[in-house]
Amino acid sequence: MTQTIAPRVRTLVLLFLAAACALLAGAGPASAHAAVTGSDPGQGAVVDKAPARITLTFSEQVALSDDSLRVLDPEGKRVDTAKPANVSGTTYAVPLHSGLPDGTYTVAYQVVSADSHPVAGAYTFSIGAPSKTSVSVSGQSTDDGVVGWLYGFGRYVSYAGFIVMAGGAAFVLACWRRGSGVRPVQRFVVSGWVALTASTLALLLLRGSFTGSGKVSDIFDLSLLGQVLQTKSGAALVSRLLLLAAAALFIAVLFGAYDKREDAEEKRDLTFGLSIGGVVVAAGLAASWAMSEHASVGLQAGIAMPVDVLHLLAVAAWLGGLGALLVALYRAPADTPVDAPAVRRFSQVAFGSVLALIATGTYQSWRQLGSWSAFTDTRYGRLLLAKIALVVVLVGVAWISRRWTGRLAETVPAEASAVREKERVGARADGGGETADVGNAHVSAEGEGDTGLDTDEQPGTESAGTESAGPEPADSERAAQLARQQAARDAAQRKRMRDADPDRFGLRRSVLAEAGIAVVLLAVTTVLTQTEPGRTEQEAKAATAASAASSADAGASGALTLNMPFDTGGEDGKGIVTIDVDPARVGGNEMHVYVERPNGRAFDIPEVKVEFTLKAKDIGPLPVVPDHIATGHWSANGVQIPMAGDWQVDVTVRTSDIDEVTVSKNAQIG
Repeated sequence: MTQTIAPRVRTLVLLFLAAACALLAGAGPASAHAAVTGSDPGQGAVVDKAPARITLTFSEQVALSDDSLRVLDPEGKRVDTAKPANVSGTTYAVPLHSGLPDGTYTVAYQVVSADSHPVAGAYTFSIGAPSKTSVSVSGQSTDDGVVGWLYGFGRYVSYAGFIVMAGGAAFVLACWRRGSGVRPVQRFVVSGWVALTASTLALLLLRGSFTGSGKVSDIFDLSLLGQVLQTKSGAALVSRLLLLAAAALFIAVLFGAYDKREDAEEKRDLTFGLSIGGVVVAAGLAASWAMSEHASVGLQAGIAMPVDVLHLLAVAAWLGGLGALLVALYRAPADTPVDAPAVRRFSQVAFGSVLALIATGTYQSWRQLGSWSAFTDTRYGRLLLAKIALVVVLVGVAWISRRWTGRLAETVPAEASAVREKERVGARADGGGETADVGNAHVSAEGEGDTGLDTDEQPGTESAGTESAGPEPADSERAAQLARQQAARDAAQRKRMRDADPDRFGLRRSVLAEAGIAVVLLAVTTVLTQTEPGRTEQEAKAATAASAASSADAGASGALTLNMPFDTGGEDGKGIVTIDVDPARVGGNEMHVYVERPNGRAFDIPEVKVEFTLKAKDIGPLPVVPDHIATGHWSANGVQIPMAGDWQVDVTVRTSDIDEVTVSKNAQIG
């Protein structure tokens, strides 16, 4: 086993590096974990007159509540007048009171992204001139408080429970079917079901407060629970509970009727049925995560969700199966030892799981990062590097564990044979001793009588047809007592032999290290699923920098520059459209339109149109169809602006025959 696994490990490392290079070299954009990519007025901006509304543009669509967007004056009083609403694509707005006085205002937002994570933050802008403000600007999200920690712990327990339950049951059914009757293995699998069920219920209660106020007192608010049930995350948690009911039935059959089935053909049929049902239930449970988190939104969601399901199933088969194997090795009774074929089958399952993890993990990394620089420039990338390092170490320690496990598996049958031989020798040697006191019937550790003689030749017995009085009650009690004592001595001797085995001692040390790494790895993975993907973080930084640069350029030259992120919803449908109007005054103007990908590269689209509307004077929309000049560049001369005012600039972007979106921004022209 050692000789065959070592080349495989080297091959896996080479495959991982080659696949990672190929995928990350051609990485493209994806979407998950919303981030603010634009605002009007912008962060830190100083405007001449009070805006009629505040707009925020996110990297993806978000869910809003009545208090998702709040605007506070310098005294901390709200000046927004209505509920926030979606105005176009991923842009959301909230109207303001008219005639707001000069000073510094605070915009606070708290939304839920399409991948179910809360996103919160705040920034300031000023009217007229900056002033002192009593509002404390904080970007702290609800996942930073007590409720956030509880929610994160609940997610960790839910992952661990799924791994233990699904992986343990798979080990019994695929590798060691005799284990269905072993009580410690049964408790191991059932504990996983209990942990997953309890954590799912806790997440349902915590969800409302987690995405809202973040207050502990709101955990048991039934009105919030009702709102949660209407969301995608709430539906996923309820579906998980329903599937757990089916999982309970599966476990009951596996450790009940299946274990008691003696007919070989019936047991084969039941094995097939349990295998199919178990895979369906486990895949459904894994899908309850995939359909409500990162995999459910963005690039190639139809591929990403099945990949995520396969990733979770591979983790469960490997780590959950390893846990079940350890329980079997350390806690299984002597009369039901885990055998070498079961260990070999698990090694094959574990090897296949590692292959699946490398393939699915590489795809997920490519999808969430998008570039090599995101590995070191973003928190998500640094966490992912830590996870990769832990996986590499875990694979190495697992290889050592497989070596010790292989050696130990070879000693298990020999140990059992030695014990049985010792019992047979002891039975013959004790034939005239204490056994004579109990009618010459020797009682072994298993409670079976064995004298080495045929029944009709045993002294003290009657021939067929002759009535036998049998042992006296006192003799029966003495025999039972001797049997218990002998069983205890045999168990103690087997434990001493097991503990003194150098192979078992080596396995204990390597598995302790493997289990510790797995616990840390699961914690890092849980944090990773709640972290903004590196691609989204880089997009937000780029948009903020572009907005700041365009504001500086506009202030220096008098020209108007508007940056508007867009997302048509189709493949390759995300980017940033920039409108330059020079000199941005009444009369003729020169207009340039630039279309770039989120990473800053220019690209062409089938159509772009611009309209100017002055709603205060009921003028417009005035359409402008620019001419294509170069890749990602359109231009129009003589664009007429009839009067000064707060003009709304609408840009329609079409990236395919059916994918189109209109984004808008207000600007002072003239």
